[in-house]
Amino acid sequence: MPELRRVLVNGVELNVALAGSGPAVLLLHGFPHTWEVWTDVMADLSSRYRVIAPDLRGFGASSGTDFGYDVGTLAEDAAALLTTLGLSSAAVVGIDAGAAPAFLLALRRPDLVRRLALMESILGRLPGAEDFLADGPPWWFGFHSAAPGLAETVLEGHEATYVDWFLSTGTLGEGVRPALRDAFVRAYTGRQALSRAFSYYRALPESAVQIEQAVATARLTVPTMTLGARPVGAALEHQLRPITDDLYGHVIEDCGHIIPLHRPRTLLTLLRPFLAGEDAQAA
Repeated sequence: MPELRRVLVNGVELNVALAGSGPAVLLLHGFPHTWEVWTDVMADLSSRYRVIAPDLRGFGASSGTDFGYDVGTLAEDAAALLTTLGLSSAAVVGIDAGAAPAFLLALRRPDLVRRLALMESILGRLPGAEDFLADGPPWWFGFHSAAPGLAETVLEGHEATYVDWFLSTGTLGEGVRPALRDAFVRAYTGRQALSRAFSYYRALPESAVQIEQAVATARLTVPTMTLGARPVGAALEHQLRPITDDLYGHVIEDCGHIIPLHRPRTLLTLLRPFLAGEDAQAA
């Protein structure tokens, strides 16, 4: 089992899972997950890497604030976490809500990010995701960010049913192990937990502006790999292609959105050589 540690960074106390030794790998989760979405990945990578998996600000067991759920602040949290842990650089892996802060961290601080892997997400309003967004963004984006407090009021008392829908859909109906399912449900139960999670979605317009401003003045120079499945597919790769110097793109067939839990072996087959600096195209 990983070591769990409370780490104060950027004005917030993060719950951080730590395992292994060696070069650092930072893992950033999405919704409705916690650091435990990386359980299988950590078990494998910790044999050769120092693996760091925080609960993002306001998610899981990390403390929340009334602000700071934009990707710029989340990227600053990640940078501060690495610095506080005494690490000069790390490979950074992000999925879903964790992908955009991982991207912005690598764009702003290429000295801090050795390699970057991004999964199942899109980056604000950057061109390239038009096909994915042809029918509009996923329905929950609007629901979570609509009238303040509406989603919390509707969902309070029904959190398990709601989380179960995402876990089932994100694994093409297979679901996740009961212990993980229960951990995710606990993390998103209660009005306060829901409100903190939805703050990420309510900050998406601000985050989109931050991403557009960042790419207007910089290119992504670190080696980068995108991993798509259902439903995002190659949309993220298409967004990154014009602004990235060194990009490898993969789409994992017969895989749902929650790649680290649905197809961990396939993910690790691609991730191991990429982290080691080998040619990801040949993986």
